[in-house]
Amino acid sequence: MKVVFMGTPDFAVPSLQKLIDEKYDIAAVITQPDRPKGRGKKMMPPPVKVLALKYNIPVFQPEKVKNPEFIEKLRSIAPDLIIVIAFGQILPKEILDMPKFGCINVHGSLLPKYRGAAPIQWAIINGEKVTGVTTMFMDEGMDTGDIILKRELPIEEDDTAGDIHDKMSILGAELLKETLDNLIRGNIRREKQNDKEATYAPMLKKEMGLINWGETSEKIINLVRGLSPWPSAYTFYKDQMIKIWKVQNYNKNYKDNSIGEIVEVIKNKGIVVKTGDGSVLITEIQAQNGRRMTVEEYLRGHDMKKNTILG
Repeated sequence: MKVVFMGTPDFAVPSLQKLIDEKYDIAAVITQPDRPKGRGKKMMPPPVKVLALKYNIPVFQPEKVKNPEFIEKLRSIAPDLIIVIAFGQILPKEILDMPKFGCINVHGSLLPKYRGAAPIQWAIINGEKVTGVTTMFMDEGMDTGDIILKRELPIEEDDTAGDIHDKMSILGAELLKETLDNLIRGNIRREKQNDKEATYAPMLKKEMGLINWGETSEKIINLVRGLSPWPSAYTFYKDQMIKIWKVQNYNKNYKDNSIGEIVEVIKNKGIVVKTGDGSVLITEIQAQNGRRMTVEEYLRGHDMKKNTILG
C-alpha cells in the first residue's frame, strides 16, 4: 500500500514515526512551507519535515494544495491512501477522491464534538472531563466524514492544552495503527456522524486570552489551562500586560472587595484575586518582556501591591 502523509506540527510527528516503524511504504510527505520563527525570524522547517528528511522520505511543501501543478504531482505519485493529521490546509475534492482507499484523518476530539481547528483547547476551556481521538474518512466538510474508531482520554484537573496535546499525539498514533490494521484486513466499519450532536472548536485568537475576572473561578482556571502554552491567558497590572500561567481555586470569598482586585499577596505562595464567585490564587506568571516564573520568584524583584485592580 503506497501512502502519502500530510501533516505539519509536533502533533503529527508520532503518527508519522509509527508509520515508519511499521514499515509502511511512504511515497511522500506533504507539509506546510518553512516559516520564520523566534525573535530572529529564522526560517524553520515544520517538525514533520524534519522527521521525514531523517528517513530520506521525499518532502513537498506547496503553498496551496489546490494548485493544479501540485495536484498533478500528487496524481503522478498515485497514492493508495492519504493520511492527514493537522496539515493546515483544506483538501479539494480532487485530492479527496484520488486514493483508492480514500483519505483518513486523525482528529483530536470525540467527533462529532469539537469539529474544527482547536478541539483540545476548547475542550479544556469548556470544562470537559473527557476528550479523545477519532479516526475518520475525510469528505468535503469540516471534520464531517464517517467515523472509523474513537478512543477516550481523561482530562485531569491540572492538565493544560499542552499536556493533552502530548498525550493525544501518542494516542492518535496508536489509533492510526489500529485503523490501518483493520483497513488492511478489510475490517473497517464506517459510522455516520450525527450532525445534531456537533459542536465546534474555532481557531484561537490572542485576544481570547484576556481574563474577565468577573467570571467564575472555574471558568478562569479553565481558560488559563486551555490557552497554555498558546496563545496564553493574560491580564494587566498598572497598564503592563502579565501572562497568567498557573492558577488555582482559593475557596475564599472577599465580599467587601472589587472584582479583579488583588486581595492577598502571599510571598511564598502567590497572589489572591477576587473573581465573580470567590477568589483564585495565581502561582505562575510572566511579566511583559520577562520570563515565565513563579509568583514567589517574581515578588523578590518586583512589587505587586494589595488592593490593585487587575485588568
